[in-house]
Amino acid sequence: MGSWDGDGVRARIREMAARDAGRERFGADTHQYALRPRLPEAEIRGFEESHGIALPREYRSFVAEVGDGPAGPEHGLMPLTTARPEAGDDWAVDGVWREDRLPGRLAEPFPLTEPLPGRLGASADTLTRGTLMLAEAGGGMFLHLILNGPRAGEVWLLDPDWAGFAPAAPGFRNWYTKWLQTA
Repeated sequence: MGSWDGDGVRARIREMAARDAGRERFGADTHQYALRPRLPEAEIRGFEESHGIALPREYRSFVAEVGDGPAGPEHGLMPLTTARPEAGDDWAVDGVWREDRLPGRLAEPFPLTEPLPGRLGASADTLTRGTLMLAEAGGGMFLHLILNGPRAGEVWLLDPDWAGFAPAAPGFRNWYTKWLQTA
């Protein structure tokens, strides 16, 4: 189950935008219900090859069939391959996005097999290796897509100051579809 109904998702996002013209919903002022173009297969494959990874099928098919963010949960879906041109370097999320894509980082083993509750502090950086940061949830919290190991394909919430690092959704489709259904 990897294929998305791209036209259906885009239509649903347009409906959501029409219902939230004032951008009152959490994160809407950031992502603006906009979708970047779909990524060509060659660009996705090039990203995977350059990082030595295989993207989880649900996410991979999303960026190929629907779009490369930003409309999505929380403050929006981060782009896979290129930084957001509208964002400035002063956003913490942009620094996390760039760090995520440092050579070798995505291919490293994801270090956890079970959730890690509680305050993490400085150790949070080492815990996110082998994950792709999907979205900022605000307050220093981020959603990550696990890329390898027994938890591959799951979406985890990183809250280093309070809740730790734990599953938020069993997969990208579940995580994104919940957002589509909540407005």
